[in-house]
Amino acid sequence: MTKPRLFRLWLVLGSVLMILLIIVYWDNVGTAHFYLHTSLSRPHTLESLPTPGQREEKEFASDVDEFLDKLLSSGSKQNDLSRKKTEQPLLASGKPALSHLEESVRGYDWSPHDAQQSADQGQQQAERRSVLRDFCANSSLAFPTKERSFDDIPNYELNHLIVDDRHGVIYCYVPKVACTNWKRVMIVLSESLLDGGAPYRDPLDIPREHVHNSSTHLTFNKFWRRYGKFSRHLMKIKLKKYTKFLFVRDPFVRLISAFRSKFELENDEFYRKFAVPMLRLYANHTSLPASVSEAFSAGLKVSFANFIQYLLDPHTEKLAPFNEHWRQVSRLCHPCQIDYDFVGKLETLDEDAAQLLRLLKVDTRLHFPPSYRNRTASSWEEDWFAKIPLAWRQQLYKLYEADFVLFGYPKPENLLRD
Repeated sequence: MTKPRLFRLWLVLGSVLMILLIIVYWDNVGTAHFYLHTSLSRPHTLESLPTPGQREEKEFASDVDEFLDKLLSSGSKQNDLSRKKTEQPLLASGKPALSHLEESVRGYDWSPHDAQQSADQGQQQAERRSVLRDFCANSSLAFPTKERSFDDIPNYELNHLIVDDRHGVIYCYVPKVACTNWKRVMIVLSESLLDGGAPYRDPLDIPREHVHNSSTHLTFNKFWRRYGKFSRHLMKIKLKKYTKFLFVRDPFVRLISAFRSKFELENDEFYRKFAVPMLRLYANHTSLPASVSEAFSAGLKVSFANFIQYLLDPHTEKLAPFNEHWRQVSRLCHPCQIDYDFVGKLETLDEDAAQLLRLLKVDTRLHFPPSYRNRTASSWEEDWFAKIPLAWRQQLYKLYEADFVLFGYPKPENLLRD
């Protein structure tokens, strides 16, 4: 073998090795502190003149913007063509399967309910979005994460943003707000889960254990493993082009629902991780059974008052952030950093679900699973909070005030005064 051939061989091998090293590096390091700041970032108040190096970086970022934009657009067009060829009408059976035992225990009604169409649904959405934008811009409402930019949100806090690239949809799921069924809808749309080699067609056919398996969904926090330093840039392009939606609920009713499902039903994980510390700290129990079934048999259950104490205890979040089932929506979905196109509410779920599916242009081929009627109703608030001291109720409102205000829920004055 001649020297020129040897040189070319070593050059090729060296290039391959360098590419592999770069891939391994980005896979391990991620982009928590290394991503492109684009024009979509919130502007800084003080800005110095760019150096030649910074100018080159901006030009490079612009080129990347254009490239990714074209790539994304072409991918969407291809997906549109493939959808026209392959998509068939998808209908929900409306019948509860065995995997819906937990929903049945919670008192869900899976019988169909006709969505009431109203002429002012578009106006209602405009008002909800306007309230959200106005209070995000209004200095009278302050909460810890309000002023940061999208670039400042750590990757691990973007794990509730589910992406469907086939239809250009981003859904921020909020536990205790019909998220199980909206996740099912996202699985059917994105075809991210197969049943016997074929994508699921009926949302209710998808077993609950698969619905809440994080590996089933493509979420923003996974982008850095796929796209390296371009991940944050690509997120912002998708946020600009895709339809973004979330569903919310009266914050206090959501807390009651979370308490009922996680502490009034036998749940070993929540018993060990949350109930045991609560019983020790706030109920003065020193010796507790190892399993939740033994604890329930002995009459050892967390009270609603214990749960409220836990939420208000300043030491709670020094150990770990709130669990997603009671973490504030403002922290789960970043509504002041992401301009949502649709804000649905559990209180108007049937109408909102029908309207959203029409907006996404999938209403002729996919129906939202029959809405449930949860026994946790807003009329129960006074009964649940009757034994909670007034000072605690007032502190709890301050803790969840952003969710009340941003999403247009009235301040519960009847609970906040004697």
